[in-house]
Amino acid sequence: MDLSPEDLARIAAVTLAHYNQHADGFWEGTRDHDVSQNIAALLRHIEAEPPFAILDFGCGPGRDLTTFKQLGHHPIGLEGAARLAAMAREHSGCEVLEQSFLQLDLPPGRFDGVFANAALFHVPNQELPRVLRELHATLKSGGVLFSSNPRGDGREGWNGERYGTFHTLQDWRGHMMAAGFVELEHYYRPAGLPRDQQPWLASVWRKPNHPERPA
Repeated sequence: MDLSPEDLARIAAVTLAHYNQHADGFWEGTRDHDVSQNIAALLRHIEAEPPFAILDFGCGPGRDLTTFKQLGHHPIGLEGAARLAAMAREHSGCEVLEQSFLQLDLPPGRFDGVFANAALFHVPNQELPRVLRELHATLKSGGVLFSSNPRGDGREGWNGERYGTFHTLQDWRGHMMAAGFVELEHYYRPAGLPRDQQPWLASVWRKPNHPERPA
């Protein structure tokens, strides 16, 4: 699929407009979702000394920012939908960067962890390598990225007013490894159900430590 700059702008605008329009309903529908398994998967693989600097990528209205803050860490949100970003600041009291996933401006080597829960599947396949490289760059050496995406068969396109790419595990591994990440674990959610009732693929990845070069 060859998407033009105009196509990409429309994908971002329409998808973000959907989230802005439905911000209140999105908060009510997701505020009580239990993603403790995912938060624990990120935190247990971070090898730095806590508290951790964490980027909540696609933080929505701030549910998980609040959890990371209550656990004693230093989370910063990133959200493209203006209404959700405002809600996240109000609910969590955290800094929230208002940035489209397709137009990121992230500081290099800043974060111990990136938490991308139900977010990266909105990035069109052709733009994903660049976005993953940008997330790789914003992690500290040895930092960890968690992602959760709908378990899919490779299809890409519109689902109503939201654009998504539905990755297989094999394809997702290929993207992550090409961006320089090393796989730590993967699992399907919700836990304890038959595979055909587990629509989410979760995976955890490390940015490798690079030894100092001799002077």
